[in-house]
Amino acid sequence: MLRLTLFTEIALDRLPASTVPFFISLKPNLVFLLSCISLLLVFFSWLQARQVRTLHRSAARAGAGGIFVHRDTPDNNPDTPFEFTEENKKRIEAIISMYPIGHKQAATIPVLDLAQRQHGWLPISAMNKVAEVLEVAPMRVYEVATFYTMFLRQPVGKFFIQICTTTPCMLCNSDSILEAIQNKLGIKVGETTPDKMFTLIEVECLGACVNAPMVQINDNYYEDLTPKDIEDIIDELKAGRVPLPGPRGGRFSCEPAGGLTSLTEPPKGPGFGVRADL
Repeated sequence: MLRLTLFTEIALDRLPASTVPFFISLKPNLVFLLSCISLLLVFFSWLQARQVRTLHRSAARAGAGGIFVHRDTPDNNPDTPFEFTEENKKRIEAIISMYPIGHKQAATIPVLDLAQRQHGWLPISAMNKVAEVLEVAPMRVYEVATFYTMFLRQPVGKFFIQICTTTPCMLCNSDSILEAIQNKLGIKVGETTPDKMFTLIEVECLGACVNAPMVQINDNYYEDLTPKDIEDIIDELKAGRVPLPGPRGGRFSCEPAGGLTSLTEPPKGPGFGVRADL
């Protein structure tokens, strides 16, 4: 208890300065040990704070609206107007009918997606409306909306550009694509253009590594990009046209960039290559 009390006094800087030489002369090893422990505690506190900041940055990059809490704002609070359209109400009924009676909660993801497509993003009032429709506690909906990064809890532009900068895309020079987007739109990662048309974020792997570098704009993948490709895509979107999704280099889907190396002929049909006695 004496040692613990001494450590507490030293750690809190409450030990009178006049008594420090006494303890150093009396228990030099103890003071050295306590000093080491103090340094370790400071280090682990710094490390924990650094990890929390990293988590927040990762969440923001992923488009999840930043940290996993809600703060009321003038544009995002329980009184923010939101109501499903009559057309979407019919869609919700059709979605719920696909699940067993008493299991409306299973429709949380598709109904949240419907709310986001209607509103462009998910204010807290939209989540509350989803909870009301599905007859569940609002927290059940919040849990889903904060877990999946595809649900956007902050406003985004009409065209939501998500550029992959994970290893395969980075090795295929995704940095040049990111730079081209920023120069073309005059915004940085995490920003929206003043006309609310484009929002740009970095994301982790989007599952199209063989077609790197690539971006996702709303629901469409644009692959095998060059800086000129992405500039042309942005120009088309500004003109009100939706560019054809997929690879921009001329290849079909994810076939080899140099052309097919196998399955180069039409299928021979049933029985080809099978022994006649079988």
